[in-house]
Amino acid sequence: MQTYMVGGAVRDQLLGRPVQDRDWVVVGATPAQMEAAGFRPVGRDFPVFLHPHTHEEYALARTERKSGHGYQGFTVFASPDVTLEEDLARRDLTINAIAAPADWDGRDLGPLIDPFGGRADVQARVLRHVTDAFAEDPLRILRVARFAARFPDFSVAPQTLRLMQDIVAAGEARHLVAERVWQELARGLMEAHPARMFDVLRACGALAVVLPELDRLWGVPQRPEYHPEVDTGVHVMLVLQMAARLQAPLPVRWACLTHDLGKGTTPAELLPRHHGHEERSAELVIALGQRLRVPNACTALAQVVAREHGNIHRSGELNATAVVRLLERCDAFRKPRRFADVLLACECDARGRGGFSESAYPPRPRLQAALAAALGVDTAAVATQAQARGATGEGIGAAIRQARIRAVARLLTS
Repeated sequence: MQTYMVGGAVRDQLLGRPVQDRDWVVVGATPAQMEAAGFRPVGRDFPVFLHPHTHEEYALARTERKSGHGYQGFTVFASPDVTLEEDLARRDLTINAIAAPADWDGRDLGPLIDPFGGRADVQARVLRHVTDAFAEDPLRILRVARFAARFPDFSVAPQTLRLMQDIVAAGEARHLVAERVWQELARGLMEAHPARMFDVLRACGALAVVLPELDRLWGVPQRPEYHPEVDTGVHVMLVLQMAARLQAPLPVRWACLTHDLGKGTTPAELLPRHHGHEERSAELVIALGQRLRVPNACTALAQVVAREHGNIHRSGELNATAVVRLLERCDAFRKPRRFADVLLACECDARGRGGFSESAYPPRPRLQAALAAALGVDTAAVATQAQARGATGEGIGAAIRQARIRAVARLLTS
């Protein structure tokens, strides 16, 4: 029984990056031997175990054989006879198919087991598939795109890109499981250069399959006086990169990605104007969230941003009454923290335009202050006074709204 460190831990040490997680492969062992040594089995589809002390994952060396469509159509074979090289051959990219002895110190490169040239590709900054078995798993398309977002100085090898295009052309991408698509998209969105993920997905044709609502934004023009970059797809990528620059959380990044989906459905005769695109975008956000099983928090935030981002951008023109109505539509009084994320996404939208990346965004502090002023109203005292005047139900609500409007008006005049 021999144990090797594999995958990302080896790759990241070669790149001089901090190692977040370590994965291990065990050659020459059976599940019974692992359990006898104190390891706890956790794998459902293949033999994976947790170390009794470190709780790191140890997987038995295995091979896979395609037995159906999509990500789930595999038969896994694990036995003591499976070699380390056979296990590495089933991995996605050469930079992830390098193994090291369990006691590797990260400095001496001599002991590395690298049958597929992963070290050379690390040095050349290339994302290259290991073998043609790559084509058996369409999820690897998304993984390559995600790694492109993580490593912006890496290019996708031409032969790998062609293979990805062939996978899409064969219809395999249509069999991807929604939950796994979202998982890869979410991880890619949180990388430092998330726009590269969508560049790669567009280049191989997969974006039109997994996110057609987004793919059709490229080539859709916008009014140049508001959007010097003109192209809607280019704009959305600028917005997404601004979200990464501002270290926005996942729900904000998803909202940035989807806020203009409705522009892809604007009738050609109306271009470059996009009347009513906000409501169309909100409807598409809901449908997309249902299709990809997007977490409710992401969909809810994206829906508000899609529907209200134009009104938030123009909020400097609104009086106190209109500001309070805007806050109510955003459910800001009940969910002030979410409203802060709405404003962050809107700032990314405003600054994600050609020539505006360093511009200030006054609506964000202005509306945050307006919300604080409205929340400062003693609603219990207002309700008591209204009841004393004989008000009930809607009358009490109207009195609270008027008190909030007065508080916001005082702020705006000051």
